[in-house]
Amino acid sequence: MSLYFVLLLASVGIPLLLSFDKRLRFYKQWKTVFPSLTIVAIIYIIFDIIFTDKGIWGFNPRYLSGITIVNLPMEEILFFFAIPYASLFLHYSFVEYFPNVKLNRKLTQLTTLGFLFFSFVLAFTNIERAYTFYIFLKMLLALLFSLILKTKVTQNFFVTFLLILVPFVVVNGVLTGTWINQPIVWYNDVENLGIRILTIPIEDFAYAFSMLLFNLLLIELFRKKQIL
Repeated sequence: MSLYFVLLLASVGIPLLLSFDKRLRFYKQWKTVFPSLTIVAIIYIIFDIIFTDKGIWGFNPRYLSGITIVNLPMEEILFFFAIPYASLFLHYSFVEYFPNVKLNRKLTQLTTLGFLFFSFVLAFTNIERAYTFYIFLKMLLALLFSLILKTKVTQNFFVTFLLILVPFVVVNGVLTGTWINQPIVWYNDVENLGIRILTIPIEDFAYAFSMLLFNLLLIELFRKKQIL
């Protein structure tokens, strides 16, 4: 069993089991969660294939099973389902137990506009850096999507994302080489800002933010429109 797979299993195992908790009953949300996970995963996997092919990032076979799907390690494909699921579970669990811990409407709007400006500047001043441009453009689009939907999701998400960052730093730290001899996922620093927290490229934080926000917004859209 590969180290990458063990990380994914450790990340999603407990959230899956607790999805049947009598209070949370997260399994009842699967009808909107899984379609959202699938849509977002497909988009991110397409760009993952392109970027891997271009050498913007790659994978260390030492920590992989050797099984590939559409030229990506099997573990990388599973990443886009396991990690978002665990993060969404943490988000909704926190909202269930602490419904009043959220930003007010005005502060949410100011934070959104601030992140929009931040994303715009970083994206369009780094067009030559493929990873930086790509991910901050994704973050920009996710935030714009939240404004278009006029959703209250971000009031909670700006708080829960800080909580999600704790397991994120642990898992992504291992993936990028913290606490192990070699990284599982390596990056071509010519294509990013070269700024790292531990061994995690700063862009990865925006990557997680945009991927989770897209999921939350789609789930909200499915619920409101009763599409599913």
